[in-house]
Amino acid sequence: MIQLRTPLVAAAGLVAALTLSGCTPTPDAAPSVAASATATDVPAPDSTASATPTTAPIDPTCENIIPKSTADDFKSLGWTYQEEPFRIGATALDEGIQCKWGDAKVASDRVQIFGWAPIDDATAQRAEKDLVASGWKLERDATGDYVTENPDWLGGRGADGYGLTYLFGDGWVKFADTRQSLLLVETPQ
Repeated sequence: MIQLRTPLVAAAGLVAALTLSGCTPTPDAAPSVAASATATDVPAPDSTASATPTTAPIDPTCENIIPKSTADDFKSLGWTYQEEPFRIGATALDEGIQCKWGDAKVASDRVQIFGWAPIDDATAQRAEKDLVASGWKLERDATGDYVTENPDWLGGRGADGYGLTYLFGDGWVKFADTRQSLLLVETPQ
């Protein structure tokens, strides 16, 4: 009976975290500067400059790439994480991290996998191309480029036919064991 509770509690925690992750505010866009220039006007500020101060990037950890509440829920279940290098096929992204959360005391495939890494455009394009050439499926939307494993390989995993999935955004890539779980992956703060 105890073994049945752990997956149920984990599922409930994951559902709660997924639900709450949609409630986080999105950062406001930088204000635009509109001006009519004359010969005596001061030059307009560089439109590429950030309106917010920049801070040094924080190294990703297994506890800061997912919401703190999710990490706390996993820990309350006795789950721990296994930290691994972030990889896309044969390409290693040294500044990233991939994490497997689960109960290390029990041999099981019931784990949650999350990953995050910074990535430049050229590497992202090459990684997407390599994955698609290997049979992965590419979908693009306003969020970014989703590259998910071939649905024929799933063996029952993933909602709506989405298993292991990468999400490529502007300067970063996220990874999770299902596309839905990508909602939990955050930029380290």
